[in-house]
Amino acid sequence: MLEPGNNDELPVIPGKRYFTIGEVSELCGVKPHVLRYWEQEFPQLKPVKRRGNRRYYQRRDVLLIRQIRSLLYEEGFTIGGARQRLTGDDAKEDLTQSVQIVRQIRTELEEILKILRSK
Repeated sequence: MLEPGNNDELPVIPGKRYFTIGEVSELCGVKPHVLRYWEQEFPQLKPVKRRGNRRYYQRRDVLLIRQIRSLLYEEGFTIGGARQRLTGDDAKEDLTQSVQIVRQIRTELEEILKILRSK
């Protein structure tokens, strides 16, 4: 679901059944108001609500939030693009691969430019 490379800087998810919004905020590196906003934007994200409308997230919710965070902050997707990607749109997967190829080519061209400037 989430590539291991995107998960390095985030803490390990404890073996609990439910997490509060504060705990999820720390586990995912996202502020609580952002989590509440994402609930409105991503229909897959539905924490359990109990007494006084308190949110309780399950492990799958935490993994989903980490995936959303990765798509938005690391891969540069928009909210709409991330939403489509999570629904399994293959065209978006092709776009991600294209972006990765462009980044790789850019890096190689910058290395060539450094070599040319050093001569």
